[in-house]
Amino acid sequence: MLLLLAYPLLSHVASLRSDGIWAAAAMFSLVLLLLLAPLAQRRGWALPLLLLCTLALVWLAGSPLAWMLLLAPPVVFPLLVAWGFARTLGAGQVPLIGRIMRALYQRAGMPVTAALERYTRQLTGAWVAVLVLLAALNLALAASAVPGGLLVMLGLRPWWPVTHEQWSWCANIANWGLIGGFFVLEYALRTRLFPDRPDRNAVQFARQMAQLGPAFWRDLLR
Repeated sequence: MLLLLAYPLLSHVASLRSDGIWAAAAMFSLVLLLLLAPLAQRRGWALPLLLLCTLALVWLAGSPLAWMLLLAPPVVFPLLVAWGFARTLGAGQVPLIGRIMRALYQRAGMPVTAALERYTRQLTGAWVAVLVLLAALNLALAASAVPGGLLVMLGLRPWWPVTHEQWSWCANIANWGLIGGFFVLEYALRTRLFPDRPDRNAVQFARQMAQLGPAFWRDLLR
């Protein structure tokens, strides 16, 4: 959790300061987050890859390229998560959110209605749309960043240039606010549509999600 919070904060500081060292630190926190599970499982390739990435980031820390690397995660990661949702929407498949709801209702000894099944499929599709939209907005911001944006790299002048600081407020801060806002609105809608639920409030819902256990979350996308 600390590493998950560290990346946007370090990236934001790097953008405010236009500092390659802070940018390299942000990327290192992201690399470490991605390699945490393989390192814990003592995979033979994980430690050499971490060392290689660390050396590359140390080398890039004094270069403008270090900050430019920060443009990629706000585009790539929402698309990867969107793909994780979208691949469960095929005919005959249980949508990702449907799998979560089935587990929660089964744990509480409650039946999953046909209406809830339809709702979870629609909600899974809505998350795909939200995440793709976020990725598109972040790509537009990355293209318009000055200096070091994608259009500037191609020798083009952005129609609506944004500073590093403006890019960061959107990509590292506002994105999380939008995602959190969607969570809140969706939960409020679900409480109205489905009053007979395993949870009584959002805190209990989050607790029940956590109680599903690491094995459930690890196997969710398999």
